[in-house]
Amino acid sequence: MSLTIYGIAASRAVRPLWAATELGLDFHHVRLHFQGGGTRTPEFLAINPNGHVPAVVDARPDGDVVLWESMACALYIARHHGRADGQSITPATPREDAEALRWSFWAVNEAEADALTVLMHRMVMPEARRKPELADAAERRLAVPLRVIERHLRDQQARGQAFLAAERFTVADVCAASVLNWARPSRVLMEAHPLTHAWILRCVERPAHQAVKATGTD
Repeated sequence: MSLTIYGIAASRAVRPLWAATELGLDFHHVRLHFQGGGTRTPEFLAINPNGHVPAVVDARPDGDVVLWESMACALYIARHHGRADGQSITPATPREDAEALRWSFWAVNEAEADALTVLMHRMVMPEARRKPELADAAERRLAVPLRVIERHLRDQQARGQAFLAAERFTVADVCAASVLNWARPSRVLMEAHPLTHAWILRCVERPAHQAVKATGTD
């Protein structure tokens, strides 16, 4: 196998795993957990000196390509392992490529930290350890970027396009939905942004995402 992806689905590694699964790639999945010291071994630090998952190693005829940062991994997989045929998740036009880039960076910069706070303090953490006030503050901040994507999805709908970059699902949706899915435990945000909520559900209910999700923390 030429492509190896390090990390578990219950982490940011979901992004390259989802992209590779959407493309039907035959890849090697190293189920490396972000806890327990596995990312701090000399072997893994030689791949990602930051000591985080995901990481991707692409064995190519001209030498291995090694990369990290989850959005970069997903975008790379779509660009170099997909086909720009207007059918797959790979951007097929400059506009689609631009949308994939901008929504990926937007999701990280504008939404990820607060979406993760919502996820942890509304659902994941044991109830006794949750701090509702942190989730409340994160929801107030998230209302701003969610208005942005809600407006974009409304404009896309007017163009007859159901997803962020096109009528079809692309890597732009992989990257952005993987972040905003963390905010779904916030009923108030989802009710206030119905197009965004519906789009998230269309994305995460796809068979490829469900297959990746089923691997969980394994």
